[in-house]
Amino acid sequence: MKALRFDHAGALDALALTDLPQPVAAEGEVLVRVCAAGLNPSDLKNVLGRFPYTTLPRVPGRDFAGIVEAGPAALLGKAVWGSGKGIGFTRDGSHAEYLVLPQEAVSLKPESLSFAQAASCGVPWITAWEAVERAGITAASTVIVIGASGAVGLAMSALARARGARVIGAVRRAAQQTELAIVAPDMDTLLLGDADDFVARAGEKCEAGADVVIDTTGFWLAPAVAALADHGRLVAIAAPADGMTALPVLAFYRRSATLIGVNSLLHDSATCAGMLDRIGREFDQGALPLPPPPREWPLADGVAAYKALEAGGAGKIVLVP
Repeated sequence: MKALRFDHAGALDALALTDLPQPVAAEGEVLVRVCAAGLNPSDLKNVLGRFPYTTLPRVPGRDFAGIVEAGPAALLGKAVWGSGKGIGFTRDGSHAEYLVLPQEAVSLKPESLSFAQAASCGVPWITAWEAVERAGITAASTVIVIGASGAVGLAMSALARARGARVIGAVRRAAQQTELAIVAPDMDTLLLGDADDFVARAGEKCEAGADVVIDTTGFWLAPAVAALADHGRLVAIAAPADGMTALPVLAFYRRSATLIGVNSLLHDSATCAGMLDRIGREFDQGALPLPPPPREWPLADGVAAYKALEAGGAGKIVLVP
């Protein structure tokens, strides 16, 4: 089978398209023919050596959608999707024509999603689901999502709005604000500007402050404190490259605020399958807007897709064998 694989980490020149034996499902496992596989920033960081627990050589890729070709009779021929800890890190991942996983690692793909759409959902929607749940977002909440036009930001906004919350999408560029107006025409938006601009504009949108501020970028945690309401929750899902930031602790504790860290890599594939099953039902019931079609990139040109992700501005990419 064709697969992307790297045998050392640190640079994208370690990644190459190669021929590997087709994997065989053991007892309790499924063989999935991959129809589409999501490409996430964490996949790129994996090849670049940011995860010291990755074992090599390794086929990367966390998210997938495909057809079960071997495994329990109840799953044979079924369209499934999945994600999870270890996939692409300590066991071969989805950037290949075939993938073997424990049978509990897959759930049925929503009928309302194409394979490409389903493959684009894993990490962004699992991250968003945990953030919305742990931040306690309800119909009474006002939520600011920083980086709302990205895959994670769109998922955060959709889940919060499905729960009745008022959501304000914060983006850096006017073009992104225009994109949000198309995807969610009734959602309020604001331009970030610099830190002072953001705080002032957030104050105009919600005078008492936001109940929840979710920073999908890692660069706005400090100014976000000033945008919080008393007893507000600040959600962090990313960090600057050096992993460090500074928070105004005085303002933070005076608001009696809570800081919530969300790391999707802590969830094993069975846990992710359960999350995706719940999310998928909401897609099929019409409770959630369908994700926009991602940019489909042939697996044969997968190295170029990784380079496009590294360069930025490529949008959500899925690899298609």
